[in-house]
Amino acid sequence: MDQDAFRDTYNAVNERRCPYEKSILTGNCDCARAKRFCIAEREGVRCATDDAQARCLAFLEHVRLQARFALRTTDGHSALPHAKAMRVQVGGLRGVRAALAGDEPVDASSPIEDVDGLLHAAVDRFGTLDAFPYALIIQQIAAYKGRQSFRERRRQRKQADDPDDEPA
Repeated sequence: MDQDAFRDTYNAVNERRCPYEKSILTGNCDCARAKRFCIAEREGVRCATDDAQARCLAFLEHVRLQARFALRTTDGHSALPHAKAMRVQVGGLRGVRAALAGDEPVDASSPIEDVDGLLHAAVDRFGTLDAFPYALIIQQIAAYKGRQSFRERRRQRKQADDPDDEPA
């Protein structure tokens, strides 16, 4: 399918784009409000409600502005490369989950089960988006490691298979 035709069809079908589409499609999170659809063997995600989408967009805007230093960028409004967008989305949600857990241990690498539920609970607890504990959230964004590149995976395999490391 032609890329322009796909983009036009995607925009016509997806009237309420999910801000966490990348994270949902990669399996890093899920959402009770997310509705998946397919176009020409490609998958997309739309949000079921306007208020959930608005809450997610507002949180992403806040966290992007707060995370400029961790992302090594000065502009909080331009489009981010995929890896940085994933850091903001997944790391930001992991930070909110850690803030809600308090002193309880949380498996940082486990997927977020419900984005809307998590953000709704955080707003109930902290009041407004401005009151979120962004210091903790930014720590999780900085700590987030996405999928390793092919070169890094190959280097690790080579080190594991290296016979020079074995005792004689």
